[in-house]
Amino acid sequence: MDAAALNPISFARHHFRKWWQARLPLSDTTTLTQRNVYILPTRPGFMLGATLLVLLVGSINYQLNLGYLLTFLLAGAGVVSMHLCHATLRGLRMNLLAPAAQFAGASATISIVLTNNRASVRHGIGLAVLEATQHDRWAWADVPALGQSIVSVAFKPARRGLHRVPPLTAETRFPLGTFRVWTVWRPAAQVLVYPAPESIPPPLPPGEPRAGGAATARLQNTGEFDGVRAYRRGDPLKLVVWKKAAKADELVSRDMQQAQRYELWLDFSQAGQLDVERKLSRLAAWVLQADRLGLDYGLRVPGQEISPASGEAHKRRCLEALALC
Repeated sequence: MDAAALNPISFARHHFRKWWQARLPLSDTTTLTQRNVYILPTRPGFMLGATLLVLLVGSINYQLNLGYLLTFLLAGAGVVSMHLCHATLRGLRMNLLAPAAQFAGASATISIVLTNNRASVRHGIGLAVLEATQHDRWAWADVPALGQSIVSVAFKPARRGLHRVPPLTAETRFPLGTFRVWTVWRPAAQVLVYPAPESIPPPLPPGEPRAGGAATARLQNTGEFDGVRAYRRGDPLKLVVWKKAAKADELVSRDMQQAQRYELWLDFSQAGQLDVERKLSRLAAWVLQADRLGLDYGLRVPGQEISPASGEAHKRRCLEALALC
């Protein structure tokens, strides 16, 4: 059982935090105002307050005019720092850039544009994923006057699929570190997580004959077409069979006219006797391998069939189908 569940105070704090976060609106753009910016003293701030109290009591007891001067001078500095700290975040505009798709196991990067509409620099603004536990989770930036800064933070999704971007937090302790000003932001964006490709996948499956045509070439277990011809000037490098060239000491290219009589299908049912997640990982590795070879390939997964094609858009469509399978 989680240790937080055994501690009543931690348990209540956790549920209160979830309830409070659920009340925040979902938006990829937010402007910080006095309604969503919070401030509390830090440990140095409490120490400053205790020091001021001791100085004030001592000045009263011993009638020290210079003690009064020092006490109220430090108190004034503290009040000014509180105002400047709160103003550093107040009025700042934050806009989330659409996150790119990632493979499972890798960190997804979230980029936030900070826009400063005032004529002075905003110093020492940090952003982080709210629930992150790493000590180096903060990304810090200064936002120039009437300008913008881009800050990137990262989080690691638990598994493949479509995940909502976790709540983010921004804070500053500028200028003296005696106050902490922060906000919590719930973006509406989602990030797509592809299955992690199998590290050492088996060769591509054999091609299937096209309907209505006699096949004179086939896709071997090595993932290469055995229909080859002599290299011709202008042939794309992706068609050169480098393994055969190394053995025969001459360049040969795949005969795509013969190869087009076979279709390469990456079929979920033919991915081996594995569990669902490992099958999807193998199919993801096959998709990347077929794309590197420049082959036309199709994908069959439960409930969806993608016709053979090639290119970056086709690869992303196949990986998306695997992620949402």
